[in-house]
Amino acid sequence: MTFDFRGHSWKLSAGRAIYWEQEQLLIVADLHVGKSAHFRKAGIAVPANIVQEDLYRLQQLITQYLPQRIIVVGDMFHSSANNDVQYFRIWRQQFPHIIFDLVTGNHDIMEAAVYTSLDIRQHDSLEVQDIYFIHDAEDKPATLNSYVLSGHIHPGVRLVGYGRQSLRLPCFYFGEAVAILPAFSGFTGTYALEREAAAEVFVIAEKKVLRV
Repeated sequence: MTFDFRGHSWKLSAGRAIYWEQEQLLIVADLHVGKSAHFRKAGIAVPANIVQEDLYRLQQLITQYLPQRIIVVGDMFHSSANNDVQYFRIWRQQFPHIIFDLVTGNHDIMEAAVYTSLDIRQHDSLEVQDIYFIHDAEDKPATLNSYVLSGHIHPGVRLVGYGRQSLRLPCFYFGEAVAILPAFSGFTGTYALEREAAAEVFVIAEKKVLRV
């Protein structure tokens, strides 16, 4: 779905990403690579192929849009380096021509040398045209005039059917001053936001993006 917003034309993908064609830029948030391995190490039974599935979806987006640059709006990784991070290292070698920019999130706690070895550039924040990227919108500068694009929250929308059955779906949220991207990883929950009156919200339902 193409979304024209604040003078920009963005493609909202059911793959939980935004493609900014003018900038040849793919934008995602909250990949949490390593989270499943972290849980398994703690003795919690979770599927072993989560990181492979997430990175395959990212690979499909790269093949579809052919970006020159990817911005990850925080929590690209989850805690310390583990086998999932090594899997990412191998996966990354397919795309040496693509710039990976990471806006550091609260879970991105590996040593800086690890990110360098993965060919990832780290930033506390980034600005492209008039869009300001930061992981947690609460950390934006008080005097900032640019529009904020963030992650962290894992936004979702609860839909209720006629039989009172309910379903919570991930969403893109565009508020008056802040946008929040859906978590890219399938191994995350969602948080129901209190919607601003003028907010634009798009849910991801199977392979479609729908305005609600």
